[in-house]
Amino acid sequence: MMLIFAAMPEEIYHPFTAFNFSNRNCFLTGQALNSDGEKIQVFPQWLMSRYKLEDQPFKLLDESMATYKDLKIPCAAHISQAFLEPLEAEIAVAFDIGYEAVKNLDDLKLFQWAGKLLYGIIFNELQSGIKLQHAQGEEFNISQSIIHKFSSLHLMLQSLNLPISFEDFKPWSIFLFKVDNNPEEFGYRDEINTLTFSLRIKDFGLIICLQDNGANKKYHHEVFEKIKDEVLHPIQFEEFCGRVFYSAYLFNRLPEYNILPVGDDIYIEAMPLRGMSSKPLFDDWINKIYGQVLESFWKNWGFLLLEIIKDPEKPMSFLFNLDGSLVNASAIELHR
Repeated sequence: MMLIFAAMPEEIYHPFTAFNFSNRNCFLTGQALNSDGEKIQVFPQWLMSRYKLEDQPFKLLDESMATYKDLKIPCAAHISQAFLEPLEAEIAVAFDIGYEAVKNLDDLKLFQWAGKLLYGIIFNELQSGIKLQHAQGEEFNISQSIIHKFSSLHLMLQSLNLPISFEDFKPWSIFLFKVDNNPEEFGYRDEINTLTFSLRIKDFGLIICLQDNGANKKYHHEVFEKIKDEVLHPIQFEEFCGRVFYSAYLFNRLPEYNILPVGDDIYIEAMPLRGMSSKPLFDDWINKIYGQVLESFWKNWGFLLLEIIKDPEKPMSFLFNLDGSLVNASAIELHR
C-alpha cells in the first residue's frame, strides 16, 4: 500500500523507491555528497555533551552495540547549515530552559526535531540490516507496512527544506508534562515500528507519536486533560508513557496521504483514517500486555508484572487512586 501521488514536484526525495541508504547521498534531499565526511550526528552534540552520552552504549535491533556518537547520517553541509543547525539551536535553548520554553515551541519544530532523530536511528538500522543480509548472501527484507510508515515520515521531514504544508491536519500526537526529574537523568525511549518517541529530562517529559494523525491524542484525551497541568513524579510520567506506547502498538491503520503541488507549494492532505474499514482505529486493550509494558517502563523502580496486574481488572497505577481521583505526586515515596 503506497502513498498516492499527483503530478510530482521534482524536489521531493523518495529514498524508499530505490532503497538508497548509502553514505554517498544526503539523507534529506538525496543529492550526491562531496565526501564521506559530510555527516551529522543523529543525537545532536549539545544533547550528548549535556548528558555525557557520547560513549554510552546504544543497542540496535540486530542486537549489535554502537555508542551514541557512532550514530550518524549523511547530510549535505549546506542543508545542515541552512535547515538543521537553526532548528537544533532553537530546540537546545528551549530544552535548556525547561518546560515553559518547550511548551512555547511550535509543535511542527518538535515534530521535525524528534522525526529527524528517529529517522536517523532508522537509517542506521537499515544500513546495518542491509549489510548483515548481504554478508549472509541474502536479499534485504522489510515489510511493506513498515516501508510505508518510514517513507511517510521521511516525506514529512522534508517540511524542513521544502515548502510543504499539512492541509487541515497534524500528522502527530504530542504530549508534554512538567515532571519532577533528577536534573542529571537522561530518560530516552523509542519504538521505531510505531514511530513513537519519549524524552524525560530537565523538568519535563515529552512523548510524540510521529505518524498517527493525532489518533493517540484523541484516544488518551480524557486522561491527558486530568493530568496535563500537574507536576508529575517520574513514575507517573512513565505510566502515561506506557499507555501511549501501548496504544500506538494497538493503532491499526496505515495513514494514507495525497500530495498536491500548487505552484511552488506542496500540500499534504490526509485521507480519512476510517477508510473502508468499519473496525475501530485501535485494537482491544489487554491489561496483561499493558502490564508487561508498564513493567518495562517502571524498571527503575523494580515493580514486577505479578504486582502490577495483581488485580487484572485494575492494573497498578501511580496516576489514579481506585476511586479515579488523581494521586498527588508529592505523596509518592519511591527511591529513584
